[in-house]
Amino acid sequence: MKICSVYLSSRKDEMYLYVDKRDKLSKVPEALLEMFGAAKLVMDIPLTAKRKLARVDVDKVVAGLEDKGYYLQMPPPKDDYMLDLHKDRPESGVR
Repeated sequence: MKICSVYLSSRKDEMYLYVDKRDKLSKVPEALLEMFGAAKLVMDIPLTAKRKLARVDVDKVVAGLEDKGYYLQMPPPKDDYMLDLHKDRPESGVR
């Protein structure tokens, strides 16, 4: 079992970094930390095979921690209909 610290990005909504609690952010590359912004500790959690995480497979997190020393969880894709809300609206034709 590994104890994992989860950090929230100050620059990107819903972007999280998972790291080994003992290492903190020491194994995260400097370029990634710059892009990530200020890291806010959200929680420390034990990682086991039976553990369920909200938006990511626990096996992927464990593999990232073992291979690189961290796992970066990207924000979920925006729904297409939500993107339409931000498109420029055509002129109504009323003058």
